[in-house]
Amino acid sequence: MLETESKSSLQIKDLERRNEQAMMGGGAARLAKQKQGGRLTARERLDVLLDPGSFVEMDRFVTHRCTNFKMQDNLAPGDGVVTGYGRVNGKLVYVASQDFTVIGGSMSRTQANKICKVMDLAMKNGAPMVSMNDSGGARIQEGIESLGGYADIFTRNTAASGVVPQITAIMGPCAGGAVYSPSITDFVFMVKNTSYMFVTGPEVIKAVTHEDVTKEELGGASTHSQTSGVAHFATENDKHCLLMIRELLSFLPANNLDDAPVLPPQDRPDRIVEALNNLIPDNPKKPYDMISVITECVDEGYFLEVHKNFAQNVIVGFARFNGRPVGIVANQPNFLAGCLNIEASRKAARFIRFCDAFNIPVVSFVDVPGFLPGKEQEWNGIITHGAKLLYAYAEATVPKITVITRKAYGGAYIVMGSKLLRSDVNLAFPSAEIAVMGAEGAVNIICREEINKAKDPAAEKARLIAEYEMKFSNPYVSAELGYTDEVIEPAMTRKRIIDSLEMLKNKRESIPAKKHGNIPL
Repeated sequence: MLETESKSSLQIKDLERRNEQAMMGGGAARLAKQKQGGRLTARERLDVLLDPGSFVEMDRFVTHRCTNFKMQDNLAPGDGVVTGYGRVNGKLVYVASQDFTVIGGSMSRTQANKICKVMDLAMKNGAPMVSMNDSGGARIQEGIESLGGYADIFTRNTAASGVVPQITAIMGPCAGGAVYSPSITDFVFMVKNTSYMFVTGPEVIKAVTHEDVTKEELGGASTHSQTSGVAHFATENDKHCLLMIRELLSFLPANNLDDAPVLPPQDRPDRIVEALNNLIPDNPKKPYDMISVITECVDEGYFLEVHKNFAQNVIVGFARFNGRPVGIVANQPNFLAGCLNIEASRKAARFIRFCDAFNIPVVSFVDVPGFLPGKEQEWNGIITHGAKLLYAYAEATVPKITVITRKAYGGAYIVMGSKLLRSDVNLAFPSAEIAVMGAEGAVNIICREEINKAKDPAAEKARLIAEYEMKFSNPYVSAELGYTDEVIEPAMTRKRIIDSLEMLKNKRESIPAKKHGNIPL
């Protein structure tokens, strides 16, 4: 009996030793270096992201099997990634956190197997997948096996797209083939000054094109959140990044068959928003901040903006109406007058398609004078990119509510959630101008001869503009035709949106049976 107890005790001690070794990653020195500059270790990141005590690790003792270049002498339990599952706000989430202290977090065949295992479980159980990338890239010593590992992850990213939410946090280097997994996922977070992504690094670029560029300039958080649009969020540090992911997850359903989580409302659904009655300027050429319109309407004034620093002429993000999450898309008159361009069209289209995939209603606030003119826009394919936005709105079957606050001209009017693209409820302020184009432009085209023949061309032009505005630059022609369901007092916006969401909560609409559409890419 004593011998059996002694053997059990030794076995438990051996397990404890192995666990301690795994917890140390690449060793004390490398862990200390990792934490320089405020960076967290792979396991500390999971502690911040997940509810306390909820993390369950899988494959803790996995090691690589490579014997090339004496790699058999460089083994560490876990092989550079911590995987498993836990809870965020009480809800199941699968996680993979790369550990840069173990062989630079490099992707091996066995590391890929670990990540694929939790991705498969996320799909089987209908739960979000959160990946924390901090890796030097493919493990060169393994050759094509490491590339095969990436391919297996990409394939699963693609299969999971639109089935479970996928979120990636870039929390260190992410280069070469590693960048394609994040780009397939739904949301990409980056950390300022400590993370970067690029297909080819500064050294290769200098050798090939002779350009001098730093890692930060080439693929830092600011670059990808402002210029390329690859990153949806640029955060201040690791902790801020992980807390923002928790916040984002609070708006999302677990999978494409669930509804988004409804919270007990903390704001009156019948609240009248008097401030909106005076927010839109009388002068149609004067800008205003559409964010103010949004925050006045939504629950407790809270709006989680996505892609905040990219394509600022359009706004996208999440908010709640009477506790129910919605995706918001809006033009921003404060930037490029709210015109649609290539970047804005891509940004809004991808966001709408995400909302549609995960049963999140789309609420649009419209003030759009048209598509941005210019040869650069045309040469770079504004036609195709603008069609992406049109396609996304027309394809979406979730509840769609549109509020026109001021301008809605031409093709941009159609594209921005119009009744013509199967929007369910279309509201307009009395200040709305729904027309083919602005009054001055229209008069210049259709009344040119009449103006030129007049004794006083300037006076005649002013008269014709005023006549056109009276006839067309208002919401009532659209309302008479049924393209606008109701012209509302701005103060009633919140109540009308909530009424509409309640009316549409059991909406069922399908698209024709097909393998998939061919969105203009």
